Amino acid sequence: MTQLYQQCRRCIMDTTVPGIRFDSQGTCNFCAVHDQMDKDFPLGEAGRLKVQELANDIKTLGKNQKYDCVLGVSGGRDSSFTLWYCVVKLGLRPLAVHFNDGFGNPVAGENMTKACRKLGVEMRTITSDWRESKDLKIAFLKASVPDMEEGTDVGIATALYGVAAKEGIKRIIIGQSFRTEGIAPLSWNYLDGKYLKAVHKQFGTVPLRPWKADDPGFNLGIKEMFYYAFIRRIKTVTLLYHVDYVRADVDKLLEKELDWVNPGAHYFDDLYQSVIYYLNRTKFNIDRRLFNYSALVRSGQMPREVALERVSHVNSIEDEKVINLCIKRLGLTREEFEQIVAAPPKTFHDYPNNYALIRQLRWPIKLLSRLNLIPESAYDKYFNCGT
Repeated sequence: MTQLYQQCRRCIMDTTVPGIRFDSQGTCNFCAVHDQMDKDFPLGEAGRLKVQELANDIKTLGKNQKYDCVLGVSGGRDSSFTLWYCVVKLGLRPLAVHFNDGFGNPVAGENMTKACRKLGVEMRTITSDWRESKDLKIAFLKASVPDMEEGTDVGIATALYGVAAKEGIKRIIIGQSFRTEGIAPLSWNYLDGKYLKAVHKQFGTVPLRPWKADDPGFNLGIKEMFYYAFIRRIKTVTLLYHVDYVRADVDKLLEKELDWVNPGAHYFDDLYQSVIYYLNRTKFNIDRRLFNYSALVRSGQMPREVALERVSHVNSIEDEKVINLCIKRLGLTREEFEQIVAAPPKTFHDYPNNYALIRQLRWPIKLLSRLNLIPESAYDKYFNCGT
């Protein structure tokens, strides 16, 4: 039975999102998740106290070491602000880590270089094996799923964990905020090492490197996460959950402090996002701006009318020249690309994955997310954000 179209009366999420639910007032479950997280991670004085507590913990654990934390950087707004905040406001000594899979935006690359130079921070770039990363991107195109950047998402995570393990660092800081970014619906962006390997096994052609603690490659399943969380005692810190982070103000600050230049759009520190947004729209009827703008609407940083007007237009990130550049970089012709993406749409449910096991581990995952042994949003991602 086809579901009648409905849109949340508070944000702009709608029935294009699998598993969305509405209450009697017409408000969606994603808003409910936001409100609960807003209570769990308050701002104001409580937020300032929590940030200081986190900073003190990081400094204590990193005492007498060259670095006291690993901080992921991309050159985008969120990670650039997080880097500035950690150094200037908190006095931390981060090792900035960037994952490079060959599709970085040069503007974002300049942002990272300038920021680290101005702040006196060492930046370490983890460059993936080009054969592996290219092969994974093509494999996920052939798999015909919307979460076609699975390899990059896993690669970013393993780069951070690998460097932390190598340097003996116990804390990883992630520049993510549910108030400005939201949480992607599960079937639009499902992160699971078993799923990645299943797709690669069916469609890949280049063998993936085996896992090593300080060089994980594209291996991040349940056993690897157990190792990093429980054996190495590495925790993730989503610092912006506790900071009054307003995007409109941050742009001005970064331009002044770090000579930062906007890469052109949110997520456009990665040029491959042009391909993702184009295929999400034309093949899957997905607009990822729904969950991003909805978060800003809920947080009072964007009027709902503005969000609705913006999503009525094609995202500027869908740059035809950049799309063609990415296709060429994959070693495909446009005709080969179109033939690959002509396959019927699928989701992660169509491939082997750990979802059934994850559902059985609901309460342990909730506990682990609260203890920061896995990202704090993990529980809501798998259990409250669609199917």
